[in-house]
Amino acid sequence: MVMNTSTRPGSRSQAVIARDSAIMSGSISNRYPFVIERGEGARVWDVDGNDYIDFAAGIAVTATGHSHPKVVEAITEQAKKFIHIAGTDYYYDVQVKVAEKLASIAPFDGPARVFLTNSGTEAVEGAIKLARWYTDRQQIIAFYGAFHGRSMGSLSLTASKVIQKDGFFPFVPGVHHVPYNNPYRCMHGREEAACQAHCMCADFITDVLFKRTVPAESVAAIILEPVQGEGGYVVPDTRFVQQLRDICDEHGILLIADEVQSGIGRTGKWWSIEHHGVQPDIVCSAKGIASGMPLGAVIAREEIMSWPSGAHGSTFAGNPVSCAAALVTLELVENGLMQNAAEQGEFIMDALEEMRTHHPTLKYARIAGQGLMIGAELVLDEKHTPAKALRDTVEDIAIENGLLILGCGESGLRFSPALMIDRAAVQEGLERFERSLTQAEQAAGLL
Repeated sequence: MVMNTSTRPGSRSQAVIARDSAIMSGSISNRYPFVIERGEGARVWDVDGNDYIDFAAGIAVTATGHSHPKVVEAITEQAKKFIHIAGTDYYYDVQVKVAEKLASIAPFDGPARVFLTNSGTEAVEGAIKLARWYTDRQQIIAFYGAFHGRSMGSLSLTASKVIQKDGFFPFVPGVHHVPYNNPYRCMHGREEAACQAHCMCADFITDVLFKRTVPAESVAAIILEPVQGEGGYVVPDTRFVQQLRDICDEHGILLIADEVQSGIGRTGKWWSIEHHGVQPDIVCSAKGIASGMPLGAVIAREEIMSWPSGAHGSTFAGNPVSCAAALVTLELVENGLMQNAAEQGEFIMDALEEMRTHHPTLKYARIAGQGLMIGAELVLDEKHTPAKALRDTVEDIAIENGLLILGCGESGLRFSPALMIDRAAVQEGLERFERSLTQAEQAAGLL
């Protein structure tokens, strides 16, 4: 049957969307009118036959691209053997291999231990429990703008959007939020240059929080996204991250790196915190770890992950099929994809910088990133007034132009394609993005 690809979404897509709207939970975020039929690498096709460049990668998940042949082969072979046995009760080699590999790439000196999970939010939940157990303290410090998950413990740490928390109070007690280093939008109300010269966010912890709200001796951990994801793809200054490490060392506090979105080679290194030369005590991982199969991990220093038998567990965590996918994913990332992320990311950054010269919403934008974790915060003027409505329009028009791209923060867009994306797909995706941005700016009367 010949399909009509003149409209997006086409009739088949519209039919699926209508059925979805009638049966799925209304809590799911407003989604884009794209109904996938298949994917290959960094390209996807909808059920009407339209093709798209994927700059979203399933929220930075499909690290090796859609349906990488080696990943598919590993999944198929493992599924033929056994699909589930419960790693909390029995042993299987593929789970041990994944843990061994993750321990070998842990971003800290000394031996590590690993607890596998089903997802990123479960990894964060496990890290909270582990930190409290090890330190025998209860208080946790998190940051404004952070997104750590939607289960009750991780949601207690999240401070990205009110809608994510509204109606679910009260949360887990003992969580304290503080400003995150972002000179472009300093939460202390300071000028960008002054904030860059001396950030006050770490000082706020020692000079305000520890003196007026919670004693340092009661704090179990500081949890940090080395690059804030949902909060806007904000890359902090290295000095800020180093100051957090110093605070932790001085007061016996654990530093937890939430690398759920930024880890597994996405920033051109195994872990984004490595760009800052700082070693955490616990790492949370998920998303790109298994190319789309559900898997996460808590990776901690051996002396910290010393909790007793029965203290933590999960029925489905470390699923053998997911572990098989992870082993191949980690191998592919290590043997070329991590380097490709660094190279393609640099190209995208340069392209976005060049676009500043002829796009008013990029002229004063914050363009920042590491590897293939790049954010562009669209603004209306030199006062950094967020161009939220226009950002939303760009996302919608991009679908019509055959590009999947996601927003983040108040008015940002994230460029987070699969780590295997080649230069041709990057260039084509950037052309579709710029076309969409131009059309949105014209519609808003800015061009």
